[in-house]
Amino acid sequence: MQFGRTYEEFTVGDVYKHWPGKTVTEYDDHLFCLLTMNHHPLHMDSNYAENTTDFGKNVVVGNYIYSLLLGMSVPDVSGKAIANLEVESLKHIAPTFHGDTLYGETTVLDKTPSKSKSDRGIVHVETKGYKQDGTVVCVFRRKVMVPTETYIKERGGEQPGRPTPSN
Repeated sequence: MQFGRTYEEFTVGDVYKHWPGKTVTEYDDHLFCLLTMNHHPLHMDSNYAENTTDFGKNVVVGNYIYSLLLGMSVPDVSGKAIANLEVESLKHIAPTFHGDTLYGETTVLDKTPSKSKSDRGIVHVETKGYKQDGTVVCVFRRKVMVPTETYIKERGGEQPGRPTPSN
């Protein structure tokens, strides 16, 4: 299984369809809200959401959706990353509800070699998240510093630090 890419493996225009998707549960949403101290009743209080909001039900907190899509993209985009440098934009397009299944895909927008170190480069990508019916719910752009093949070879190959079994 591939886990991330080197600079040379990115091609502008490529689209990576992240698999598998993730069905968002009420537990997921509430746990994320509790961990991040986001106690807005839109996410935590079904009575409030049903009786006082336009949605008529709880909406999954947007930062969980972003975090989930970012995580989905790691095996295809940033699994070998040296650093995530910037989240350039983040747009929540449509609500996600408990029980929706999210899928993501990332498009390579641009890539540039590092100006200061020849063993790395910057990849500019856009990730879109959509629900089971195709509705786009979230779009974000980011810049990721990734290693070149030389960087990987000089630091122990594909899985540096992985122990060797002693039989």
